[in-house]
Amino acid sequence: MEEFLKKLIDMGSNYGGKILLAIAVVIVGLIAIKFIGKAVTKATDKTKWNSTVKVIVNKGVKILLYLLLLVGVIEILGVPMSSVVALMASGGLAVGLAFQGALSNFAGGFMILIFRPFKIGDYIESTGAEGFVKDISIFYTKIMTIDNKQILVPNGDLMSANVTNFTASEKRRVDQNFKITNDIDQELVKSVLLDATSKTEGVLPDPKPFARLTAVDDDTYIFTIRAWCDTKNYWDVYFDLIENCSKALSDNGIDDPEERIAVRIVKPEEEDDE
Repeated sequence: MEEFLKKLIDMGSNYGGKILLAIAVVIVGLIAIKFIGKAVTKATDKTKWNSTVKVIVNKGVKILLYLLLLVGVIEILGVPMSSVVALMASGGLAVGLAFQGALSNFAGGFMILIFRPFKIGDYIESTGAEGFVKDISIFYTKIMTIDNKQILVPNGDLMSANVTNFTASEKRRVDQNFKITNDIDQELVKSVLLDATSKTEGVLPDPKPFARLTAVDDDTYIFTIRAWCDTKNYWDVYFDLIENCSKALSDNGIDDPEERIAVRIVKPEEEDDE
């Protein structure tokens, strides 16, 4: 017993000062991290960064400070850093393998916030999902479809797939095809389509609307109209063009070949006179 107490006293005399110093460093360090964290939060609040970016920066700074504090305490206690580094490396590898998908999504979310291939409110299509971007979190992007269904797309998938952003530009082009019978004057059809297109609300005069014969299919002409509009008016212009051009063609007696009914009269064979 006396030998044990002696060893305990020796350890206390050897390590007591280091332990007390480590405790003091921990207390001071936690207080310093708290104040630094508040200062970083105030600084990021003054920026125009996305709210998710602010959260990532604030948490990242705190994690970094905690790691520095931990390393400092370990150094004070005299623990060999080579052993600590080896332990952290093996632990990091195990965690990385266990959370590979989550880390991929986290990295994808971070890249989306940095490079901004799309933003909240944009209409996008990717990985089979299409709709308006409602929220971009660290791991998932929330997409609302036109019929108000919610889709959560992993950020890792978005960064590794093609993303079509329909609202990235201020202007979009509307394309429509119309089938016309081939016995109609082409210039008349072009004139009617151009006039109807130009009079459609929301169609921009520049670039000028386009109407041309673009294909021939058996006894059918296919005319294409192209009109530019503001992106926010795309769907209104899209449907208005269908209605206005169809009505203009009908008013000018220009038929859709599918509306014609082909009738073939078959004359029965005369019976042989007996």
